[in-house]
Amino acid sequence: MHILVSNDDGIFSPGIKALALALRALGEVSVVAPDVEQSGVGHSITFRRPLRFKHTASAGFGEIPAYRVDGTPADCVVLGSQILGRPDLVVSGINIGVNMGLDLTHSGTVAAAIEGASIGVPSIAFSLDASSDELQFEEAAKHALPIARWVLEHGLPPQTLLNVNFPNRPPQGVRLTRLSTRRYEDTVFEREDPEGRPYYWVAGKPSGVLEEGTDFWAVSNGFISVTPVSMDYTNHALLEKLGDKPLFTG
Repeated sequence: MHILVSNDDGIFSPGIKALALALRALGEVSVVAPDVEQSGVGHSITFRRPLRFKHTASAGFGEIPAYRVDGTPADCVVLGSQILGRPDLVVSGINIGVNMGLDLTHSGTVAAAIEGASIGVPSIAFSLDASSDELQFEEAAKHALPIARWVLEHGLPPQTLLNVNFPNRPPQGVRLTRLSTRRYEDTVFEREDPEGRPYYWVAGKPSGVLEEGTDFWAVSNGFISVTPVSMDYTNHALLEKLGDKPLFTG
């Protein structure tokens, strides 16, 4: 079995190291990750400039082959699967901070798993709650292992990935969940640089409803949240409701 590991926090993140080392129990592991942090880039692909794919021996992966890419998480999965060979599993993470609810639309961590699923490879995104100072990546990686093993043994439906979020403590158990309404309330701050020219800083605070059965509820209550995510964005209910009505005609 060949497992391709990527992330959006960069190849020197402790989360990807913990995940890659844990997954050695399942087969051959290769790491392909951005050379710098790429949080929030979503599922962007670089196609207007060349990309560099460099082996690195300084990231602490031991005998695991590790490569850094000067691009996005999705770029890493594209290059890794083409240069190193098609993997049996793509995993992304362990991200510093959860990816729940509408976070999925801009998460580079999830985007790497989306890219894996888009080429037909079972894929998982792993993220860890970062609301406390000391992050327990090894604890999370220990629980990532049986989830990855299950996916390797059973597979996933086409165009589907698993989005997994860990509490930052020994979990009470695992919950299968749906996406919550959690999102960021964006705020734009205007400042001036030393030359008096305006610049803007986008920041935000997460908000959402703690509704039982959602990813937000599960992690807040100390459970591992496992959410199956479909890449089919079609609203089938509305499509069926509209049916063959003569809509949108001039």
